[in-house]
Amino acid sequence: MTRQSLYILALTVGLLADANAQQAVYPAKGQSPQTQKSDEAACYSWAVQQSGFDPAKAPQAAQPPTTATGTTPGAGARGAARGAVVGGIMGDAGAGAAAGAVAGRGQSRRQNAATAQQGQAASQQQQQAFANARAACLEGSGYTVK
Repeated sequence: MTRQSLYILALTVGLLADANAQQAVYPAKGQSPQTQKSDEAACYSWAVQQSGFDPAKAPQAAQPPTTATGTTPGAGARGAARGAVVGGIMGDAGAGAAAGAVAGRGQSRRQNAATAQQGQAASQQQQQAFANARAACLEGSGYTVK
């Protein structure tokens, strides 16, 4: 697992823990602790259905496979092939291939980083939707959610 993947996984797990830790639930109508526990479980299930997100389940990372340098496997070869074509037209296919390989790996790293950021943003939106749905359910059941 790459360092970037480990960082994203650790950040996501930390954010998931914060989602439940940020919401404090207080009985506003004198509900017993057992009733509150039951209501919280029901609202949790309802929030999962409404948001499509379950904080208890591990996040599914749809990251493309990467090499140790953070590039997609084959990115350098594809860049080298394109560079060789351009270099062949200009008169030096070898230099074009070398430049193309570097450019291909750089582009691959940027694309992989952008994909990771988009995945993180989507996870945060789902987490917020879950928290909002859970709070709405609990407030509708007579609790104060802070």
